[in-house]
Amino acid sequence: MTPNIWTPAEQNLPETTYDLLVRSAVRFGDKPALHLLADGSKWRTPTTWTYNDLLGRVTQAANTYLDVGLPSGGVVGLLLPNTAASYPALLGAQAVGIVNSVNPMLATEHVIDIFRLTGANVLVAPAPSLDADGWDKACEVLAALPEITALITVGGPVHSPPDRWAGDFDQLCAARSAARLSIATRRSSSDFAAYFHTGGTTGTPKVAPHTHAAEIYLAWALGTHGAFGGELCVLSGLPLFHVNAVIVTTLTPLLAGGTTVALGPLGFRDREAVAAFWRIVEHFRITTFSAVPTVYASLPPVPDDVDISSMRAGIVGAAALPTAVRTQFEAATGIPMIEGYGLTEATCASTFVPLGDARYGSVGLPLPYQQVKAVRLDDEGRPADDCPAGEVGVLAISGPAVFPGYLRQGPNGPAPDPTGVIEDGWLLTGDLGRVGADGFVYLSGRAKDLIIRGGHNIDPRLIEEALLSHPDVVAVAAVPRPDAHSGEVPAAYVVLRAGATASADTLRRWATAHCPEPASVPKFFHIVDAIPVTAVGKVHKVPLAHDSIRRVVLQELEESKLSATVVVADVDGRAHATVQLVDGANHGILGTIRNRLSRYGFSYEVANSTSA
Repeated sequence: MTPNIWTPAEQNLPETTYDLLVRSAVRFGDKPALHLLADGSKWRTPTTWTYNDLLGRVTQAANTYLDVGLPSGGVVGLLLPNTAASYPALLGAQAVGIVNSVNPMLATEHVIDIFRLTGANVLVAPAPSLDADGWDKACEVLAALPEITALITVGGPVHSPPDRWAGDFDQLCAARSAARLSIATRRSSSDFAAYFHTGGTTGTPKVAPHTHAAEIYLAWALGTHGAFGGELCVLSGLPLFHVNAVIVTTLTPLLAGGTTVALGPLGFRDREAVAAFWRIVEHFRITTFSAVPTVYASLPPVPDDVDISSMRAGIVGAAALPTAVRTQFEAATGIPMIEGYGLTEATCASTFVPLGDARYGSVGLPLPYQQVKAVRLDDEGRPADDCPAGEVGVLAISGPAVFPGYLRQGPNGPAPDPTGVIEDGWLLTGDLGRVGADGFVYLSGRAKDLIIRGGHNIDPRLIEEALLSHPDVVAVAAVPRPDAHSGEVPAAYVVLRAGATASADTLRRWATAHCPEPASVPKFFHIVDAIPVTAVGKVHKVPLAHDSIRRVVLQELEESKLSATVVVADVDGRAHATVQLVDGANHGILGTIRNRLSRYGFSYEVANSTSA
């Protein structure tokens, strides 16, 4: 199977994201491009930018970067919460160089590692009044990286600026031309537009480069899906260091002439915004939004006096979708949930369930010009052959959105390296799944060990390294534990030194102090005699992952005052819990247990021992 070839010219599309803005400004000039909410309490009074406004602000930002010393094709590092300035800051960087937007919640040393790898020339960060911790982190980054020639701040005054402080973003931009770029050579479709770090907390930073062609392609491809058709108004509540926020809820509507409603710095974590969610939908006539299952589970009931008929579909991805979340949301709202599958290494999305063709359990069909297959790997982890239809293997993706490899430092600076991840044009995702004869893709699990907490990727190695630094600890394995709210949370299995007395509370305090960010601190600690290993001595986490599921099931049974035998095993490549009630139970209790377990992402069966 030969990967498809695609170019922007084939669909008469713009070459770059800046060209996209220019074309859309010509076509949709005074139409609202962005409604920017300061926070969840101010949804009735947003700041609104038309397409002309946005293009002008992006042009000013690009010219600002050039004037403070950004070389053509240089890298602008963003360390920002979502604010109004974040959009021109990001898109302006792509207009004249490469944007590298980083999660500001990452540990400082990881932020430094990422910006050192990407060769950031200019840093845009929050002023102290906007985010005091973010300002302190930016100052540490600046001190560690002398190659950053200018620091620009967003959101307020800086009373004691460091030497390389160039000024306030808005003030600098206001003094620059909004009419044209001050650069002779424009970016091209094959140039890199963005560097995204993968995961929320990666041990050794992995950075995925995206070309303009890949971002433009995906904005166009998503626009062919029914959820993005017609008059489009997209609600955005994800951070702009995440590919979903940039591609799905920004570039896709901008290419189509739609409108994005940005929820503000806290996004879906803004309690007032979530409480007013359906009124926001009614007020702006939202047609779709994209969120992780956790967000869907937290949404309030639809008020009787609110009209949500504008909403075509809710898009969900990044974590396993529990059956109960889908059932409850669709029953309460009448809005279909559209599952998709993608990853940063493939720019963002690769498959989507077609609107009106729900196949529960499937993540849909490949987007146009993309191909997805399941492959068997040899002993060296390379593709041996393709799996037949319906057989579980490692998913591989080809097409115009596939990245060229992780960024590595080379003799001539950073460059993409396809080693171990790209084989003959196919991206080896590390995810297990199958492809049916009809082309629909089904996920069976993850070959990777990442813990996905509410759509936030956590590398277990960071947890393990933090706990191994405790003097009482000799071995650690961190695994995902199913969670009804977040999908998964970290659970740590710990082996202590002989004679050591560290308790779970002691380890929790240590982890809080040493893990790189709050999301990576385990919620559960289990002190065990040994960590399982394979025949060749490698850590074997599958039994621990099964044990974490077993503990969840037993907890649910205990709350229902029932006892049972619980066995967890892999069935068709996916963890499956078999629950055999010991004392017998009536059908009502059986239904209650099944409903409680339906809130989780694993499969299960519940049987009554007396009914066999």
